[in-house]
Amino acid sequence: MLIIPIKHEGMWATRWPIITFAFIAINTLVLLFTSNTQLEQRTAELSTVRAHIRLLAAMHPQLTVSAEVRPVIDKFREANPHLWEKMHDGTIDVMDGWDARMRLAVEEGPLQEEMDSLAAQYKQLVSATEEEGYAFIPAHPKPISYLTANFMHGGWLHLIGNMWFLWLAGFVLEDSWGRILYPIFYLVCGAAALQIFAWTEPGSLTPVLGASGAIAGLMGAFLVRFPKMRIHMRWFIGLRSLARGGYQFQAPAYAMLPLWLLTEVFYGKLSGSSDGVAHWAHVGGFAFGAVVSFFIRVSGLEHKATAGVEAKTSWTNEAEITQATELLDKGQLDEAEKVLQPYLAAKPDSFDAANLLQQVYWRKGNIDAYHELTMKVCTLHVKNREHEAAWQNYQEFLNSGGAKPPLPVWFDLCRAAEALHNYEGALKEYQKLISAHPTERQALMAQIAVGRIYQRINQPDQAIKFYEKAAGSTIPHLDLEPTIEAGIREAKRALAAPIR
Repeated sequence: MLIIPIKHEGMWATRWPIITFAFIAINTLVLLFTSNTQLEQRTAELSTVRAHIRLLAAMHPQLTVSAEVRPVIDKFREANPHLWEKMHDGTIDVMDGWDARMRLAVEEGPLQEEMDSLAAQYKQLVSATEEEGYAFIPAHPKPISYLTANFMHGGWLHLIGNMWFLWLAGFVLEDSWGRILYPIFYLVCGAAALQIFAWTEPGSLTPVLGASGAIAGLMGAFLVRFPKMRIHMRWFIGLRSLARGGYQFQAPAYAMLPLWLLTEVFYGKLSGSSDGVAHWAHVGGFAFGAVVSFFIRVSGLEHKATAGVEAKTSWTNEAEITQATELLDKGQLDEAEKVLQPYLAAKPDSFDAANLLQQVYWRKGNIDAYHELTMKVCTLHVKNREHEAAWQNYQEFLNSGGAKPPLPVWFDLCRAAEALHNYEGALKEYQKLISAHPTERQALMAQIAVGRIYQRINQPDQAIKFYEKAAGSTIPHLDLEPTIEAGIREAKRALAAPIR
């Protein structure tokens, strides 16, 4: 099972999030142009050497191990007692060729030499990783590593995952706090997360790297700053749901983020860092970020930062938008609605006003008004040829209980899905539209569109059925007959063509 956030209600800003873009760019460049490839290889080698040390110590507990290696063994044994017993008894599967050789060895002298050799390899790999990678080593951290470790990653998947969370939580905080407070907060959270992890793993020689501690701090601040903001999640169970795009749901930050924190605490207690993830750095960063964000708010520093942002961006925003945003942040939903409704009536093409009013309606539980406004936003997106945004808004409409949208908007949304080559979604919506409005001209055009899609996905037999339904429709369609006849001919030609 996989659950990932895809967006939240505050996916807009008063100005470009330059600092967040810069952090993402720096992290990406570091992975591209430094020795991170070597670091990744050494990390993999280090993982193998650790596994060999643990296995040899479990099979032969009488062997002497160095003080540097002892934590590698003890922490793993404490976290995985049942697995340790299987390793000791030799009832687990053979891990590799080295494991197979060691199971045949019986003399203590060569076994002790092998343990000493592994300890030396471990020390050398840790030292090389620290010197060349500037990773954070909890047992003896270098001052610079409190900064550099936050911009290093072990691979592209590690980087992409972190940068996605940085984007979701970061740009909205940058927009609120400005370009001075925000980066300071981010870097301090990263350093604090590393230090908190060092307190939980004081003897660890395993390199720690990645932006996740700093990002966890942003998530803690997000919870304090925007507790009621709804986060849109996508849920995948198995390969079939992955192929279908998963299932979407929404939940407020005050529900989702503490749940994530509890998950990290659980895994931190269960495995520590033996699974290769610094869970306690996540927990520490989140807690630190939440506490510091709270003090920033109550101290008045946030108000000063917000005032500075507004002063610099007032030329880009109408006073009503700024006022409504402040009211929404304070939870004054009725007052925000009173500001936004006349503004949107005067300026119906304002995405900012529409998005803010959508949030107001949703948080007030006025679902009918929310649905009506969502359809207006979809119309704006379609008008601007923003097909993906229109389709995404329509999915939100459906997920929130919306049923039949206005017919013209519905037909435009079907065409938007078709333009995105989302043929499965387009077919489903076109056919729902046909069933809901069988006597309308849009239903006839939808039948033609369905036939066209079936031709594109190489199902000419289905295409013929819908073209023939369109041809026999009682809805006047003299102007569409050439299109229908051409579609039937092409589908029949495809159906008669030999299969190669």
